[in-house]
Amino acid sequence: MSDGVSWKLSDDGTRSERTMKIILAGGGTAGHINPALAIAGTVREHIKNTEILYIGAKGGMEETLVPKAGYRFVGIEVSGFKRSLSPSSMVHNMATVRRAITSSIESKKIIKEFNPDICIGTGGYVSGPVLRTATKLGIPTLIHEQNAFPGITNKMLAKHARTVMLANPDAEKHMSSDAHFVVTGNPVRKEIITADKATSRKILGLDERPVVLSFGGSLGAQRINESVADYIARSGKDGRYQIIHAYGKFGKWFPDLLKEKGCDIAKCDNLDIREFIDNMPICLSACDLVICRAGAMTVSELQVQGKPAILIPSPNVAENHQYHNAMSLVNANAGCVIEEKDLTPEKLTQTVDEMLKDPEKLKEYSANARKTAITDANERILAIIKECVRA
Repeated sequence: MSDGVSWKLSDDGTRSERTMKIILAGGGTAGHINPALAIAGTVREHIKNTEILYIGAKGGMEETLVPKAGYRFVGIEVSGFKRSLSPSSMVHNMATVRRAITSSIESKKIIKEFNPDICIGTGGYVSGPVLRTATKLGIPTLIHEQNAFPGITNKMLAKHARTVMLANPDAEKHMSSDAHFVVTGNPVRKEIITADKATSRKILGLDERPVVLSFGGSLGAQRINESVADYIARSGKDGRYQIIHAYGKFGKWFPDLLKEKGCDIAKCDNLDIREFIDNMPICLSACDLVICRAGAMTVSELQVQGKPAILIPSPNVAENHQYHNAMSLVNANAGCVIEEKDLTPEKLTQTVDEMLKDPEKLKEYSANARKTAITDANERILAIIKECVRA
């Protein structure tokens, strides 16, 4: 529902009602795209007379996800640098330099034609030329940083932004001291916030036994799949735990691995093994323990639901930011971390057993996770956007 806000902005010395125009820029991974779409959804819901344009990378995930979400999308040619000194990397980096110039030219053309009131970047290489160009054109910019350790692009843009919105206060110490920071949290889906454990268990047909939810992302994570197989196969035989596990697009071999370990999932009613979790709010709220990566949005959802977690940060991400995300929960005594280099089936099984046999410890983790949660991130971000445009 719209809150009735329409924008009265100065026009030749007079004030008249007009459409508010917003450019969003971010991409490369779902971790940058989903927050941008959440911001767009909040603006569209609460502010009437709003026009939104999303600028992303040609060929990136955003090229598909943004139009599917109902927003106008324009793509520009952009890429990041590779740190390797191999011949192929050097060729790639030369192309990246060329694209840096052309992407700024493309951005300037798009921005001048659209004439936005504000530009908002959520990270990824594509937000660099868009926000830099907007700043040069005198358009106010905002940045949203999802991780405890900020990405390179947002670090470079921070001091030029009107406000840097942080999901985690730890990010501030890694960014320019000249920037203006506000902790907003990550925008979390309403379905995650409102999901109820008892109701979700009933929907899934679960009983009073412990429920473990594990996943490694939509593509799957081989090391996680290999490591969870032992305790899942054991539970298939002894019925100790109820398990929901998503093995991902590249993990279709996982059911065969369980069969090799003597577990036929077709005969185990306590095992829900699937490729993808398309009802995450229900599955997350129903479980007692989560095993997962430490992407920013995942961590925020764990906090909102108050879920104890065994976090296995991906080592294959920029600046090792998932490790920093995970440690923000560990430092709050709300979960534990197993780095991938230390991950084995034996260690993971032992950790699962130790956590689930100590209900009081799980309750403590749960309470501490909720204490760190920000459940009104959408409202905080919306307030900053309104303030920035009215300034």
